[in-house]
Amino acid sequence: MNAPPMQIPVAKPLLDELEVEGVRRALLSGWVTQGPEVAAFEGEFAALVGAPHACAVSNCTTALHLALLALGVGLGDEVITVSHSFIATANAVRYCGAVPVFVDIEADGFNMDASLIEPAITARTKAILCVHQLGMPCDLAAIVGIGLRHGIPVVEDAACAIGSEILWDGRWEKIGRPRGDIACFSFHPRKVITTGDGGMLTTANPEYDRRFRLWRQHGMSVPDTVRHGARDVIYESYPELGYNYRMTDLQAALGRGQLQRLGGIVAARRRLADEYDKRLEDIPGITPPFEPEWARSNWQSYCVVLPRWTDQRAIMQAMLARGVSTRRGIMNAHAEPAYDAAGSFRMGSSLQHGVAAQRNAIILPLYAQMSDAELAFVVETLADALDAAGAGHGRASA
Repeated sequence: MNAPPMQIPVAKPLLDELEVEGVRRALLSGWVTQGPEVAAFEGEFAALVGAPHACAVSNCTTALHLALLALGVGLGDEVITVSHSFIATANAVRYCGAVPVFVDIEADGFNMDASLIEPAITARTKAILCVHQLGMPCDLAAIVGIGLRHGIPVVEDAACAIGSEILWDGRWEKIGRPRGDIACFSFHPRKVITTGDGGMLTTANPEYDRRFRLWRQHGMSVPDTVRHGARDVIYESYPELGYNYRMTDLQAALGRGQLQRLGGIVAARRRLADEYDKRLEDIPGITPPFEPEWARSNWQSYCVVLPRWTDQRAIMQAMLARGVSTRRGIMNAHAEPAYDAAGSFRMGSSLQHGVAAQRNAIILPLYAQMSDAELAFVVETLADALDAAGAGHGRASA
């Protein structure tokens, strides 16, 4: 098979005139910062996932920060989470002055191993921060159950999980319908839908939602939208320390268009993931991602584990040389220089599976508009890279 004329990226947002028209609408309204488009986006998102409350913010990192603050996480507290995640997960804990307590991921996946949570609990444990990694729902029922037994709230880092579903009490429901206390989403361009950047918090707790809305706008007692429409002069006050964590109406208008596409985007990604599964069966030594029977991933990313004898970077470089972009397995925060300082984290368990996954896994291209020919070329390129590596290694398979 000949290489496609253009490089195949790892991800590509699906945007066209629908989103252009939404941004145009917001621009011509004259209201471009947080305003009516944000409010509409929040309402539509809440209805989509089945959440009583949804609050839009500037990105998922700020969403995680506000979620932990709402739970009272502060100086010296501990939050049980995973090192095997984008560094923002652990950073949000440290923003609060708390200590992330890292537990390992499952041996057959990239999500938190729920069996490791209870041994990591101490008197200082203030929250559990689980991650739906790469869009695959984690074992939320087990994690929430542990939280309930110990009186510890659960925050879902659902940055990648827009449109993913979980089987709960015999019914399929979208991630974001609060089963934990708070769920946090990302609209970064690498995600399934995008607002350029942006985030959302969902919760069933009206007091949490009130705090999010206060804190995202500097702690201002009167939102801009209320002051703008008032018939009397209003002086605002700032009763609490707040942040500039607002989403703009331009972003929200784009997001409203993206929400209309979500069902089709997820369906396309699931079909492509199935096609990957079928084609990868012919490549010895490759371990495809595992989807539990109680989960429906949006396949934000399709991450495979390479044979252990391979050189991850060499395989990625060989594929890139033929126009196929990949990414290494998910990082581990504890291995980064920002976490070198004593006391910056605590080990709640061995982290062997997370370390191995970063070293041996690669993320293959996947986006809704990806063609079958592009996907076939990715698989062919991966197979050729492994064959070449195997020949040089004195073996042709795992």
